[in-house]
Amino acid sequence: MDISEYFLLTDRQAEQIAQLDALYRDWNSKINVISRKDIDNLYEHHVLHSLAIAKWLPFQPGTTILDVGTGGGFPGIPLAILFPECQFMLIDSIGKKIKVASEVAQALGLSNVVCKQERAEEEKQKFDFVVSRAVMPLPDLVKLVRKNISAKQRNAVPNGIIVLKGGDLKDELAPYQKTAEVTPCSQWFKGEWFETKQVIYLPL
Repeated sequence: MDISEYFLLTDRQAEQIAQLDALYRDWNSKINVISRKDIDNLYEHHVLHSLAIAKWLPFQPGTTILDVGTGGGFPGIPLAILFPECQFMLIDSIGKKIKVASEVAQALGLSNVVCKQERAEEEKQKFDFVVSRAVMPLPDLVKLVRKNISAKQRNAVPNGIIVLKGGDLKDELAPYQKTAEVTPCSQWFKGEWFETKQVIYLPL
């Protein structure tokens, strides 16, 4: 899968994205962060999926982003490659997962990424956006991270939460009918896998 089909990449970005395959295969053989059968779909199911957030909102330089429950570094690492002038904090409560994210970020030379083993309720800093990939139901996430949303605006939309989800979200989105914005990933990316995937934005 060629990411440059969807994004205009610098040589450096193209090189970093190309390195992801070997890095994740190597780490995955030691610490299972991506299911064995899914590692062959790394670019479609993980990298490109993460970058749906970039299609929805190209972050302005200086934007700060908290990735909650990042696992091995998704969506944070692909986004950090695409937005080198933004600052990313990747957190996960599971130490071995955050080790993978941290080692991958280091190997890629991503100086705009900080990785921390912690739970979302422990993080006290303020960020422009909180991003996450199907970590927990939206109402639970809102409760945990509302305190982390900064009042200072830098982007085309108000600060808030941007999450990647799939499937039927009717119940989950019911409390936010008037405020949440749902965009199907299929409007940017072709392929059957993206047909059920969505970007959900909730201003906070």
